[in-house]
Amino acid sequence: MAAAVSLAACQSNNETITKSGLDPAKFETTVDGKDVALYTLVNKSGTEACITNYGGRIVSLMVPDKDGKLTDVVLGHDSIADYINIDGNFGALIGRYGNRINNGEFSIDGVSYSLPKNDFGHCLHGGPKGFHHSVWTADQLNDSTLVLSLNSPDGEAGFPGNVDVEVVYTLTSDNAIDIAYKAVTDKPTILNLTNHSYFNLSGNPANDILDEIVWFDAEGFTPIDSTFMTSGEIMPIKDTPFDFTTPKAIGRDINNADEQLANGMGYDHNMVLTPGRDISQPAAYIADPVTGIKMEVYTSEPGIQFYVGNFLDGTVKGKNGIAYPQRSAVCLESQHFPDSPNKADWPSVVVRPGETYTSHCKYRFTTL
Repeated sequence: MAAAVSLAACQSNNETITKSGLDPAKFETTVDGKDVALYTLVNKSGTEACITNYGGRIVSLMVPDKDGKLTDVVLGHDSIADYINIDGNFGALIGRYGNRINNGEFSIDGVSYSLPKNDFGHCLHGGPKGFHHSVWTADQLNDSTLVLSLNSPDGEAGFPGNVDVEVVYTLTSDNAIDIAYKAVTDKPTILNLTNHSYFNLSGNPANDILDEIVWFDAEGFTPIDSTFMTSGEIMPIKDTPFDFTTPKAIGRDINNADEQLANGMGYDHNMVLTPGRDISQPAAYIADPVTGIKMEVYTSEPGIQFYVGNFLDGTVKGKNGIAYPQRSAVCLESQHFPDSPNKADWPSVVVRPGETYTSHCKYRFTTL
């Protein structure tokens, strides 16, 4: 990548190895003249989240299993060099626009904008140098709260407006990682921010996630073509492999002869959450039957991208040198729907001067 990167020559003698086994010294560097580090959040029950301000990435997340054993439930790398040199979105803050924009083009008030095309001719996750490759300004307020801020200049990756973004990570007392997004702009623009953590609740990412149980408070999903682009339709989930209104294992129907599963190489679809749902209640959950770890997802967004690591293929090695095989993780990305700027009937993603963009997502961990 174009960023000028220099690894800091630092020693770990004054650093503390995290509960997940990370060495903070391996995250100390500069990217484009900005300092990068690892920040550790803990709560009173001992749960731990480690986050780097390079891409705002959740690097590790230690939560208790059914026996009280702390277990790392997210995929990632154990050095900043790997995050820089290996392409991927593990744990990252995604923006300006999470998911895909058709042909990398949209318009606001009759003005057309063109974006980088980095995925089957579409713009994915804000382009190849989106927020996931930005160095965020970090301010750790206390043991359990990290504030990340970023200025995205007018025209960056083709998006209009100078945008100031603030994301607050809070590790709550009830074992949730709470993510609050806020942004303002000086020109009409589009925003759709999310987090791209890859979850494996077995604690062993060498395992696939096909036995993990999933539930959604959703009535439909947005079908895709073979380039993963939405059509503008909302398809009912009843009597399809996408019906998770009754909890079921991810692998139960994933190999069905279904056009949408073929287009997505499995599940890689936006689930349309039930309109008017109570956002104080979970929108989805996943649970591992062996560790007993259950993760509830709370969100103010109308959709969640349900992705099960179909593009992982064992070539990328993560923490502890473990290769990540296909379908070794689940992503549940809170979001407005893909390509909403070009779908007039879907909830708007346009933000104007004087307005404040807000979004909220919480991943709460309990046990079965």
